[in-house]
Amino acid sequence: MQKLIAAIAGCVIAAASAPRGRQPLTIVAFGDSLTAGHGVPRAESYPADLRRLVAAAGWQARILNAGESGDTTTDALERVPEVLRLHPDWVVLEFGGNDGLRGLPVRTTEANLQATIQRLQQAHIHILLVGMTLPPNYGRSYIASFQAIYPALARRDGLPLLPFLYQDLIPQLRHDPGLLQHDGIHATAAGNRIVAGTVWRYLRPLLRRGDYHGNSSNPGH
Repeated sequence: MQKLIAAIAGCVIAAASAPRGRQPLTIVAFGDSLTAGHGVPRAESYPADLRRLVAAAGWQARILNAGESGDTTTDALERVPEVLRLHPDWVVLEFGGNDGLRGLPVRTTEANLQATIQRLQQAHIHILLVGMTLPPNYGRSYIASFQAIYPALARRDGLPLLPFLYQDLIPQLRHDPGLLQHDGIHATAAGNRIVAGTVWRYLRPLLRRGDYHGNSSNPGH
């Protein structure tokens, strides 16, 4: 818990451009090492870059990084109370990669994510679900079953889905392999800037609908 508090303290931001009297949005990036920013300073994680994009678009918001390296979906479910104490309006939910890399049963991963989603929804928190995939050496059948978790949950629970966190980063690796660290899994600072842009592209239209708290009357440029 102390690690989470310390990490969040370093990533809180408030942009002051919203109309007076509106409460700022709280957006929590809840995930594993891809969210935490493993291998780079916390200020170069994707949530830190997302913070800058949100502020530049004119939103009054706090962006909190609740990523923990190594977390599985079991850990996600156990950490839900910590996230609830942050009182988020939105959660960007990114888990499952470590389950897949460990070859855990797909049914277990799906059940844990479903339970996590239900607990967040019971608290009236909006969720952007982030999909994952696995390296090809895990086999077509397992990968297909794993990937299918995310659209199935999105349909079942009525969630917006970002199909793959790295969907804009991967195509650029041919021209710039330095977007990933040497482990071939975690983004570098430059890669995280691309990831933040992807997340913002999916999240921003949801906020523009005006159905949620925040600066919905002036959603940006």
